[in-house]
Amino acid sequence: MADAKPRSGIRALTVYIGLVVVPVVIAIVLLSQGNDGDSVAKAKAVAGPSLVQLLLAISVVVGACKLVGWLAQRLGQPAVIGEITAGILLGPSVLGSLWPDGAAVLLPKAAIPQLNVVAQLGVIFFVFLAGLELNTRLLRGRGRLAVVVSHVSIAFPFLLGVGLAVFAYSRFAPEGVGFLAFALFFGVSLSITALPVLVRILHEIGLFRTEVGVVALTCAVVDDVTAWSLLALVVALTTASSLFGVVLTVALTMAFVAFLGLVVRPLLHRMVTGVPVARLQKAAPLSVVGVLLCALATEWIGVHAMFGAFVFGLVFPRDNVIATWLMDKAGGLTTALMLPLFFAYSGLRTNISLISAEGWLWCGLILVAAVVGKLGGSALSARAVGENWNRSLQVGVLMNCRGLTELVVLNIGLDLGVLSPTLFTMLVIMALVSTAMAAPMATWFARRDGQNVVGLPPRASESAAA
Repeated sequence: MADAKPRSGIRALTVYIGLVVVPVVIAIVLLSQGNDGDSVAKAKAVAGPSLVQLLLAISVVVGACKLVGWLAQRLGQPAVIGEITAGILLGPSVLGSLWPDGAAVLLPKAAIPQLNVVAQLGVIFFVFLAGLELNTRLLRGRGRLAVVVSHVSIAFPFLLGVGLAVFAYSRFAPEGVGFLAFALFFGVSLSITALPVLVRILHEIGLFRTEVGVVALTCAVVDDVTAWSLLALVVALTTASSLFGVVLTVALTMAFVAFLGLVVRPLLHRMVTGVPVARLQKAAPLSVVGVLLCALATEWIGVHAMFGAFVFGLVFPRDNVIATWLMDKAGGLTTALMLPLFFAYSGLRTNISLISAEGWLWCGLILVAAVVGKLGGSALSARAVGENWNRSLQVGVLMNCRGLTELVVLNIGLDLGVLSPTLFTMLVIMALVSTAMAAPMATWFARRDGQNVVGLPPRASESAAA
């Protein structure tokens, strides 16, 4: 019996080698025969980057955005400033210029289209959540102030942008782009206020629940809706091949908005008020399908997928289980993963080396026009409707914040071929600088007005009074 066990072990090993190892070796030898190595390589190239390359690129992007975002917060800036900066650092402006071989390994060109797909999904959910977060109740009792300030803050910089476009068209417009499309996109690019970034800034400096904070948010709500509607019109004018096409696109867009407001909104409200909470929790993931379908609808219409997602967010019921689930699940994934990819994708398209000495002068002109138009227009109009100068300037500074929303608009313009890479880079720099101005200038004017803000020591007069 003692010898039986060793014999059975040897027999099992022999069978395993003969019936498993030997067939596998023979199969490998047979598969290695032939001259299809080039075909395999071509197939891999067509298939795109490997999963290892894609995961490495995502890890590099997200890690860099979080690190530089944290550094920005340490300097008193919102994290979004650092995240946009990280995207520029990873692009051809810095990493691609200083270490091209490393950039090719960390962010291979084959992985960029896949990063863009994930980034576009992130932006779609971002604008949906922005619409969902819009508190339209802020408009109660402040309608006149909101409409006047927000529309002046759009009209004035829009006019300055179109005026600059008259002179910039011959220098920066891509070949084949008409002046109308170029000037309209230029004007819209200077007219944007980034509501989500504004909310984050107000929270971080402690002005979110103050009177000035509410005024700025109220104006930004109207500004956001107006700007997105104007952008949809501009995209329709840019993409339509004829006047009939423009009219059809605008008509279909209005029909889409009316359908969501008159049909979908009442159905959603009836559902969240009449369905038990347990069933709503199970149905919550289906709301993601609704976001994608609305984005699909406006992409098919011709005014970009993000407009459909934004309008769906506006009509979606708030303060319910599904809205909470969306904010927690979709919001967390979007902020942590997808938006950093969008920042990096924008940075990869931002090449500062394209800007010549004359180009830097134009970059300065664009920045001055953007700040004077947005900050100056908002401050003057707020003063005209009754705010004091310190609070009016606070509103102007906060409305001058452009952030992520500006990058969304600029990427649409670049994708449509309306903006050249050089002008895209200039406008990205303008967005970065104008957004970075918001927090420190808002806190400075708040101190002058005697308001309590986070992160600043009290003035000497306040300390003496205490």
